[in-house]
Amino acid sequence: EVQLVESGGGLVQPGGSLRLSCAASGFTFSSYAMSWVRQAPGKGLEWVSTINSGGTYTNYADSVKGRFTISRDDAKNTLYLQLNSLKTEDTAMYYCAKTLEIRAVLAGALTSQGTQVTVSS
Repeated sequence: EVQLVESGGGLVQPGGSLRLSCAASGFTFSSYAMSWVRQAPGKGLEWVSTINSGGTYTNYADSVKGRFTISRDDAKNTLYLQLNSLKTEDTAMYYCAKTLEIRAVLAGALTSQGTQVTVSS
């Protein structure tokens, strides 16, 4: 059974940092490109970042470029998202997903429970 379990969210002040983790199981994690998406309160799902299967290519939404860093540890079957210089508009539920399934995920077919990030003073 494929499982993606996010963790690391929380309440942080503007300008603060968090590191999100996504523990993967049930598939050959190292063979898949992976992505992060988020959903702010009252808004639709938004793609945040993608990393390829080798970890040699990354891409970011303009809204997070220069502040967020995606990475992966294939030995631990874990995907990460380092969030720095957080803004109130980064408040959202964050989800990880196989990039292969990103279109369905962005359409609402979520494949995990997510982790809540709240940026507030």
